[in-house]
Amino acid sequence: MMNQENKVAIVTGGGSGIGFAITKKFVTENITTIIIGRDAKKLNDAKNILGDLCIPISFDLNDLSSIPALVNDLESKFGSITILVNNAGINLKKNFTEVSDDDFKSIMHTNVSSVFALSREVAKVMIKNVNGCIINISSMASQYGIPKVIAYTASKSAIEGMTRAMAVELSPLGIRVNCIAPGFIATE
Repeated sequence: MMNQENKVAIVTGGGSGIGFAITKKFVTENITTIIIGRDAKKLNDAKNILGDLCIPISFDLNDLSSIPALVNDLESKFGSITILVNNAGINLKKNFTEVSDDDFKSIMHTNVSSVFALSREVAKVMIKNVNGCIINISSMASQYGIPKVIAYTASKSAIEGMTRAMAVELSPLGIRVNCIAPGFIATE
């Protein structure tokens, strides 16, 4: 990564697991990295490990109506957002026939609707600057049939479709959009 001075990144779920590893790399590359999540302790622990370039923001991304104000606030405090990593997500392991409508909606809301809303608002910032990069974290579950994760699989398949649509629409505006589909990773 070259020329990272003055870059500002947002990593959702940046307090642990894959998000923490991404945040660690960004901070190492001198990128101011805002980590967003619900668990303030995890976020603050990450900041204590990673230092001043790691900015913890406790926020529930399920609160879709508050996302525009959040992004405006972050832009006014930290400047133009140049990188967004949509990493936060939830999973549910249940037999297909036991997954309730509410279970399914909850996974889709957290894993798809919040990614859509946050990406839309950050893209508005990036479009003004004709520059940006959005990275969505999917899962190998979207590629293969894995038992007991029907809602998670559906949500990650939606992320992959949304990534393709965003890439086609935003690339002429200077914004790269990609998706990473990791396999099993040993985390907490």
